[in-house]
Amino acid sequence: MTRFPDALRPASLGSDGMVAASHPAISRAGANVLERGGTAVDAALAMAAVAWLALPGQCGIGGDAFALVHQPDGTVQAFCGSGFGPDGGTPERYAGMRSIPRYGALSVTVPGAIAALEALHRAGATQSLTDLWAPAVTLAQRGLPCTARTAGDIREHTSRLAADPDIAAALLPGGGVPAVGTRLPQLALASSIKRLADDPAALYTGELAERAVEHLNGLDAPFSGDEWAAAATVLPESALRRRYGGHWVYQTPMPTPGWMVLDQLSVCDGELGDAPLSAEEVHWLAGAARIAFADRYARAGSDSDGWRLGGEPAAVEAARARIASGDLPGPAGANPSGDTTSMVAVDGEGRAVSLIQSLAFTFGAGITIPGTGIVLNNRLGRGAYLVPGHPNEVKPRRKPVHTLNAWLVTDDDGRLRHVGNTPGGDGQVQWNTQLVSHLLDHGAGPQAAVDAPRFSVFPGSDAGDLGSPAELRVEDRLGPDVLDGLRRLGHHVVPVGDWGAGGSSQVISVDHEHGCFAGGSDSRQEGVALGV
Repeated sequence: MTRFPDALRPASLGSDGMVAASHPAISRAGANVLERGGTAVDAALAMAAVAWLALPGQCGIGGDAFALVHQPDGTVQAFCGSGFGPDGGTPERYAGMRSIPRYGALSVTVPGAIAALEALHRAGATQSLTDLWAPAVTLAQRGLPCTARTAGDIREHTSRLAADPDIAAALLPGGGVPAVGTRLPQLALASSIKRLADDPAALYTGELAERAVEHLNGLDAPFSGDEWAAAATVLPESALRRRYGGHWVYQTPMPTPGWMVLDQLSVCDGELGDAPLSAEEVHWLAGAARIAFADRYARAGSDSDGWRLGGEPAAVEAARARIASGDLPGPAGANPSGDTTSMVAVDGEGRAVSLIQSLAFTFGAGITIPGTGIVLNNRLGRGAYLVPGHPNEVKPRRKPVHTLNAWLVTDDDGRLRHVGNTPGGDGQVQWNTQLVSHLLDHGAGPQAAVDAPRFSVFPGSDAGDLGSPAELRVEDRLGPDVLDGLRRLGHHVVPVGDWGAGGSSQVISVDHEHGCFAGGSDSRQEGVALGV
């Protein structure tokens, strides 16, 4: 059974600021900015751009991005960058299909990442995007060494990548999978990063947007171009928040599933025992996740409301009764996987950023805007439904529901206590709930929290796997007694190995008593937390 005996089990420490990300080069970029006197917003923006080079399967200019920002005065803002599907993408356009294709031009939505990052820049940066993204331009020109993670991603998707000339030139040197350590220059992408640093709107209007729309039209995706212009501006939004364990937990609003994390916490508040990750605790957390996914499938679309349990004590109590009785809803359908990357940054003035980016599935749609090195996402194919009348049914100017979300925790005085996030598709809302529970219910330090054995209910609510049989996927490190206990509680337990659940969590905690930060970076990937 996992225990968390020390609130600061092995973790990186810093007193003037800290960053954590899933690749050392990403963390180094953020730490460099903090050391030069930049804010956490500056650091996060620099990290975001380096991530496009360090983890090309997980994120990119052609993807989406979401962020939460905690300001020194205690206010919290959300920045939600996801785009629309094509204006010609009516339900009739996909007649005869069971689901929208997961890959290719029909799976694409307008990229939201650049618009979100430009809005984030306006909200608290002290340095220009040109300066903040210059290191990424240099790295793209020189090439970052290929990691084991990227080599594995390329190997798994070689045939898709080889079909696009720009991707093949950048990621399949010599026509084959690069060896670990091979530098992968991306000269076209370097030019695109430089261009968008000077003018972020260029992705949404003008020649670059016209080139994207023309290419997608040629591949039978019915974009008009107007939906690209409509996605150019992201405005800060109010973050969702919920009380849990004597703290305030903040989350990103729709179209993200941040509300699902808050609902799970509402159901679990005061119900989890003293033993971390006992069979009873896992059962309760898994039950709360299953109910949240059923609620999402039944009611949630990006332009719908009334899907949250928050403020509805009767609904919370009904959910608790279902978990206690074992009367959990059946599966709606989804795979708790997906390729995304997350990063966090804090500075000595109390700013904090939780930022997450994604192409949806690995390497997104598998196509680029020609001549730019910009790989496009496949969020429409992943997120939108072809279920008539459903609030998430595909239609023009309706954003598909999303898997990305970001969180942070404050005390009653608005002081930052914890900030974090994780990639992992529909696993995100489950693992983020588990992280918050480890930190607040059991006093875990950030490294202990991100490395704790994790689990996820399958399926969730992705479009492509509706109706899959219910499973509880668990890491073996929970131990045989816990797994047997979960089976007795009615779960179909599927072990995934000691570290095989997925995700790459990042957490930074603030120790106000000692005036320092503690950070943890998930051992399931190649990241690091760095303090300055």
